[in-house]
This record gives sequence, C-alpha cells and structure tokens, in this order.
Amino acid sequence: MNVKVNAPLLLNWYDTNAREMPWRISPSDRIAGVTPDPYHVWLSEIMLQQTTVATVKSYFNKFISKWPTLEKLAQADEGEVTGAWAGLGYYARARNLLKCAKIVSSDYGGKFPSDYKTLLKLPGVGPYTAGAIASIAFDKKEVVVDGNVERVISRLFDIKIPLPESKKEITKIATNLTPSVRPGDYAQAVMDLGATVCTPIAPKCLVCPLQQNCLSNKNGSQNLVPYKRKKEKKPTRYGYMYIVKRTDDAYLLERRPDKGLLAGMLGWPTSEWSQNPDESPPIVSEWKTYRTKIRHTFTHFHLEITLKTAFVNLNCKPKKGFFALVGEFNSNELPTVFKKAFDVHQEA
Repeated sequence: MNVKVNAPLLLNWYDTNAREMPWRISPSDRIAGVTPDPYHVWLSEIMLQQTTVATVKSYFNKFISKWPTLEKLAQADEGEVTGAWAGLGYYARARNLLKCAKIVSSDYGGKFPSDYKTLLKLPGVGPYTAGAIASIAFDKKEVVVDGNVERVISRLFDIKIPLPESKKEITKIATNLTPSVRPGDYAQAVMDLGATVCTPIAPKCLVCPLQQNCLSNKNGSQNLVPYKRKKEKKPTRYGYMYIVKRTDDAYLLERRPDKGLLAGMLGWPTSEWSQNPDESPPIVSEWKTYRTKIRHTFTHFHLEITLKTAFVNLNCKPKKGFFALVGEFNSNELPTVFKKAFDVHQEA
C-alpha cells in the first residue's frame, strides 16, 4: 500500500472547512493560542459514543449550562445526571460520566490527566475516548479512530478486508499517518473529512483534498469501500408497561435494577421483556389496554410494548414501585421508551 497522505494539505483544508461545534476550538483560535477545555472535550466525546453530532449538540449545551465545570458535575446527584441524559440512550455512559467526574475531582485536583494510559483508567474511557482527549484537548500525538476515520482510511488504501476485521489494520495505518505537528487538529480534520466529504453514500471525491492520494478513487471502488459484514436481523421482544394514576394526580414509578438494560433508571413498571412475557400488573385494579403498540429499538433487539393504564384511589397499595406527584418527577427525563408510552397515554 504505497499511499502518501499530505498532512499539511489536509490541515489547510480543515482550517477553512472545520465544522463549528459548541465544544470545539476553531482552527483560527487554536493557532492564536486558545486551548480546548478538556472538560468540554471529554463530555462531548462521551456523548458522541453511538450518537450523532446533531443530537449531541443540544445535550452538550444543556449539560454545560447546568454543570459549567467538572467540579459542579462531580457534586451532582446521579438522578439529576441520568435525567438530563434521558433520550441519549446507553445510560451506562451517564453513570460513568458522574463516576469519572468524581474521580478526576478527588484524585486529579479537578484536572484531566493528559496521558493516554492514565486516561484509560477512568470510568467510561476506552481507547478511542482516551486518544481523543489526549489528542484534541492536549495536542498529544495519539491516534483517534471513529467511524469517519475508518471510512477515510479504508478508501484511501482501498482496504478489501471488511469491518470490523479491518479495524486493527486501520488503526495501525492511522497511527503512522498522525503527524507530530497539530495532531489534535489533524484528528478532527480526518473526522470532518469523513463526515462532510468522504461520506458513506455518494462521497464528494471531486472536492476532496486527498483525491490524488486515494486508491479507492483511482480504482473506482469508493462507493463499495469500506466493506462490511451483513448484520444479523435483530429479534423482537415483547412486554407490558403499566401507567397508574392516583386520584391526587400522582403516578406510579419504579427504579429499574442496578444491572441490566436501563439500569438504575426511573420509569413505569413493566413486565419482563421477552418472547412470551407474563403480565405482572404492579397493583390490583381494572386495566385499560391500548390498541396502539409502543415500539422501540435497542442495540440488540426490537421491543413491542402493550400499554395498560389504571386510575386508582389513595388507599391502593402497589406491589412494587412508588407514587410521585407530577412536580416530583419530569416525564421528559424518563428514558425514551417510557416517554413514548406516556405520550400515547396523554393523547388517548
């Protein structure tokens, strides 16, 4: 693979075409001496795991407004953090976010370590996130490989091995390509190139600064690369969800177990989610069954929920969960699948 990538050429392209993001320092400000806030870099990178930039922007701004510094976040209650996270999914990220903030606050004086190996020891920080923080926040020569980088490298070198098997080779190539000068900007440049030019469908090869270096472009295979294994079809699970309203307008909620799907999150009582779930109403009452099914997709399966609701008096004692008045919880801070159910309930 005799491919040469002109890092200065790519950096020049980035200086003109960098995406504007609330957590990012622009190339002109970076050159002028403005340094990124490691707290902002870390927070955005945790949020961007499995989530699009468009979705993350509003969540990032909400978190920074609520917790402007890492020290403020470290003092937050887990319920507050997971509530503010609601809708982003993969809720273990939110719990690790708080754990990490507390450790950085107590063990590192509130300042993120810049060393890659030390960063890896922090909760929720894997190889990609550690590389991104070290590179972008501290301008260390560390490799950063996300989906955009995988696509750019795969096309530049016309890699025929499908993902994810080719990831090790891609990481090795990306490591060799990372320059010593402006490595943080270079990492963001490759990501921006993949997001805006070297796109998954119909890449804009004619305006790509690396067109002359690209083997896929030369071989006419840019619309085929990167090759990927066919994904297995996701199974569908089923379940029941129960929304109970009391005469004083309080709703029945339950805290999910500390381990498993949506661990530790607040929500409506549910049955198990399986192929053949048994009904398990949380209270003795007359139940209304909705025709509209609640459908939601998790990482490994589709979920179809049958919604049941009941209206009970003050004397009813639930088998599980607890009652909370509307002012004591925010339905918008519930995980998405529970918000979907509440919307159906309110629209009925």
